[in-house]
Amino acid sequence: MEQSDIIQVLFIEDNGEFAKLVKLFLDRAEEGKFELHWKNNGRDGIEYADSEGSIDIILMDYFLPGLNGLEITRALQERKIDVPVIFLTVNKDVGLAVEVMKLGVADYLVKEEISSPILPKTIMGVVEKHRLQKEVAELEIRKRRLEAMQGLILKIASEVETPLESMRNIVDELTKIEKQGKGAKYVDIIKDNLVRIESKMHKLKNLKEDKTIKYIKDIRMIDLS
Repeated sequence: MEQSDIIQVLFIEDNGEFAKLVKLFLDRAEEGKFELHWKNNGRDGIEYADSEGSIDIILMDYFLPGLNGLEITRALQERKIDVPVIFLTVNKDVGLAVEVMKLGVADYLVKEEISSPILPKTIMGVVEKHRLQKEVAELEIRKRRLEAMQGLILKIASEVETPLESMRNIVDELTKIEKQGKGAKYVDIIKDNLVRIESKMHKLKNLKEDKTIKYIKDIRMIDLS
């Protein structure tokens, strides 16, 4: 994580004074830079997380009026909002800790720890871990996509090889016949295009990276440069 990164924190907490304290301690933290977005209830927090794609982490009180922390977390998961969650509670409860971890909550802190380096360090650690997990998942997806593309390319290449061989033979014969004039120029054009096709097929068969470039509108094409 770059030192200049500003961690976007959504804080769901019904106590406004406590929210100000959390902001104050995060503003003073030496471990990183944080921008706090405070919402005083679960429904507003969910809507904000759903509409803002820049949120890095959600910090929330477990015991909230209306929706509690678990209900908010489930609602976030139902909406496919992939942002790590840290709970703040007034005391340690082993049963609750087990329950929230089963749900996939990243961590669980006591409110009195907000004035210590534990809070910013925990946030930084959770955000970094989540980013690495996303990078690993993306690499795995790209690997599988590349393997599928390679399989398809080999199948296409095997079907195209025979026509290409026939075209090579025809071009060789035409080169012997058309040695000058317009006919020779046309043969050279055909030969150049054949070489270009063969070059592209070679690159496709040896494709080592799932890399695409924008073609038109939302259509992308394989980058063979």
